[in-house]
Amino acid sequence: MDRSDALLHDWRERALALEREVGTAVIGQGRVIRLVNTAVFARGHVLLQGDVGVGKTTLLRAFARVLGGAYARTEGTIDLMPNDLIYYTYISAEGRPAVDPGPLIEHGEDLAIFFFNEINRARPQVHSLLLRVMAERSVSAFNREWRFPHLLVFADRNRVEREETFEIASAARDRFMMEVTIEAPANEEERRALMFDPRYHDTDQLIAALAGGLLAHRELNEIAAQIQRTVQTSEALQKYALELWHATAAPAEYGVRLSDLDTAQLMLAGASPRGMSMLLRAARVTAWLAGRDYTTPEDVQAVFEVTIAHRLCFQSVYEMRRHEIAAPLIAGILGSVAAP
Repeated sequence: MDRSDALLHDWRERALALEREVGTAVIGQGRVIRLVNTAVFARGHVLLQGDVGVGKTTLLRAFARVLGGAYARTEGTIDLMPNDLIYYTYISAEGRPAVDPGPLIEHGEDLAIFFFNEINRARPQVHSLLLRVMAERSVSAFNREWRFPHLLVFADRNRVEREETFEIASAARDRFMMEVTIEAPANEEERRALMFDPRYHDTDQLIAALAGGLLAHRELNEIAAQIQRTVQTSEALQKYALELWHATAAPAEYGVRLSDLDTAQLMLAGASPRGMSMLLRAARVTAWLAGRDYTTPEDVQAVFEVTIAHRLCFQSVYEMRRHEIAAPLIAGILGSVAAP
């Protein structure tokens, strides 16, 4: 084992230890923890979906604690303006106007996770600022450029209440590597623990009990790049991924059928080049976490829905039924495109 392989092996052990540690605070969410961990090492932003109170904030605070970086959060509201992320004004105890850094810049370069809760309650102007931060990991404020080289953005969409909301544009959705759905645990013992074990009733104490800084979060960018350079994709796997890409735009050509609609008239646009690149980035990390230096069709399939479904653009007549159509369409594509 050469030095590079030894380094990646050591980091893989740390990554798995991270999952175990987060799993002690966020029970019943093994798949979600694995997907978020995959995004962390693929350096991709994540959309979260889930009902109120299923543990999204706890999950992200736990990851930030174990990663050792700073965590910040803001709430989407209809009156939120872009500047509210950067600074806020108030009257000081001396009765004078004062300005303090907002949640986006208060931690500077140490910011590891920024959580935008209920992003669809915020105006499109706020979405635009967030897109720049996601794409460039920087923002201008106080006559200087603030950089966030280690930042990942997580955003939650309220899927229950739709009043006074602004749907995220397809171009904005495409900036997120994944969209991950979090449901309440189905296991009765886990539900019982969440209800009756006092340990899960105080989130601050729960997070404080986790081992902090298991990973050097400032080194993640280089480790992520090394994973992408090291984990190989065969010619057959590349051809498979290209077929999947084509099938997202023309599912009917691959024999994909959905019971109550015409798949030949369904799609406005399939996955973007950025989306397919992110799919392969996530698949390589999936392979690495499994202890391999090569990617298999199963690695691609494991992250296909979470990396591709939110990017698909349906004809307007079908767009309102996105939540009904996307999952069976993805399943149909995976079932129709032959794997090597």
